[in-house]
Amino acid sequence: MELSWINKLRIAVVAALGIVVIGILAWPLAAPADPLLPVRASNISSSGTLGLLLLAFSLGVIGYFVAWPHGREIGILAVPFGLLIWAGRSGPMQASTQTYAKPPERQMLLQSLRFEPAYWLLVVGAGFAGVLVAQLLRTTLQKSVSSAQTKTYLNANTGLNGLLALVVAIIVTEFFIGVFTQNLTHCDVAAQPETGQIIFGVTTAFAVAAFIIKKFLNLSYLWPVVASLFMLAFAQMICYRPATVQRFAETCPATAFPHAIFAILPVQLVALGTLGSIIGYWMAVRYDYWRQHESAE
Repeated sequence: MELSWINKLRIAVVAALGIVVIGILAWPLAAPADPLLPVRASNISSSGTLGLLLLAFSLGVIGYFVAWPHGREIGILAVPFGLLIWAGRSGPMQASTQTYAKPPERQMLLQSLRFEPAYWLLVVGAGFAGVLVAQLLRTTLQKSVSSAQTKTYLNANTGLNGLLALVVAIIVTEFFIGVFTQNLTHCDVAAQPETGQIIFGVTTAFAVAAFIIKKFLNLSYLWPVVASLFMLAFAQMICYRPATVQRFAETCPATAFPHAIFAILPVQLVALGTLGSIIGYWMAVRYDYWRQHESAE
C-alpha cells in the first residue's frame, strides 16, 4: 500500500496552501510585539480570531476540492501545516517563565495555559468543518449524498471506547513527550528544548498514540487530537501543583520544568499533535494492510 505520486502531490499542494495562507500571510494576526516572546491566543484580537476561523474554514473547503477524490483525508492538513509555521516562528516557553518569575505569577501563567489548547483546536476544527461542508456540497450537487460516510467521519465508535482512547492518548503522548523532548538541566529536571526537538518529539508522541488507538481500538485520529485539550490540565494536576510551582520558581532557573510538556506551547501541542495523529493513524492502516497481504502469501 504505497502512497502514489499524485497523492503526494495533493498533500504537498494542500500543505503549501496552509503554509502560505496561515503560516505566512496571516502571521501578523498572532505575531507577538516582542519576537522573542511565544505565540499565545491572547495575542490575537476578537476580529483577528474571527478572521483566522474564516481562513481556516476556507482552507478546509479549498483543500477538499484541491485534493479530491481524497479531499476528506488530505484537505484537513492545510490548517495544521499553517499553524506549524507559527509553532516554529514562536519564541520559547522559557521567555514567559522568565517574565513571570514569582510563584503567584507562575501560577497565573499555568492557569492561562491550561485552557489555551481549546482555542487552537477550534481553529483546527474550523478547517475540519470546511472539509465536511465541501464534502456535503459536492455530494449534494451530484445528487448522491453519502450520509453513511459522513456519519462515520463524525461519530466513529463513540462511547466507552472513545473515553478509553482519550485516556490512552493522554498517558501515551505525555510519556513519549517526556522521552523525546526532555532536555535535562544540571539538576536532572526538564529544560527548554530546541524548536526542532519539540517538532520531532510532539509529532512522534502523538503518532505513537494514534497508531496504538487505531491498531487496538480501531478508532480514528480524532481521539488523540481531542486529547490535546486535556493534556496540560492533566500534567498540571500530576506534576505541577502549587507547592511544586513555588519550589521551581524559588529554586530553579526559568528554563527548568517538572515535565517536558510544560516547555511546549499550546499552539505547538495542537498543531504538531494533529499532524502526528494523522501520520500515526495512516501508519497503522498501512501496517494492517501489510500484515493482511503478508499472511495471504
